[in-house]
Amino acid sequence: MFDVLMYLFETYIHNEIEMRVDQDKLTDDLTRIGFHRKDIFNALNWLEKLADLQDGQGKALLLNIDPLAMRVYTEEESQFLDTNCRGFLLFLEQIQVLNIETREMVIDRVMALEETEFDLEDLQWVILMVLFNIPGCENAYQQMETLVFAEHKHCLH
Repeated sequence: MFDVLMYLFETYIHNEIEMRVDQDKLTDDLTRIGFHRKDIFNALNWLEKLADLQDGQGKALLLNIDPLAMRVYTEEESQFLDTNCRGFLLFLEQIQVLNIETREMVIDRVMALEETEFDLEDLQWVILMVLFNIPGCENAYQQMETLVFAEHKHCLH
């Protein structure tokens, strides 16, 4: 499923190609490319749920959170998000790329993935996908994009 999300993000969203494609046509196109229908369905469902989060569903839970409160991860979250991932999320909050709401959206979308292996690079892509899809987060998205691509640039040397 994550591969389908990455493909959609890189092909349609990140390259600013108009994605007003019929879901059935998109599914057929992705199947022809070689993705499994189940993964395609799950990826499209993942994106739909992201849109629901952005529309404010679940926001009521966050209204009473003290901005100085520290996020405590559940055991399941801690198993999926290793210390590097959790530290990176905290770092992004500290430099104000993420706020409480966007952090929770990222964690929600990470936990909805059906991946058995998940690392910091995968988290960075999920963060980019989430920020890209939230109106008003353009600056945060650009900061995150700079962080991700600057990090990868340094890895090449």
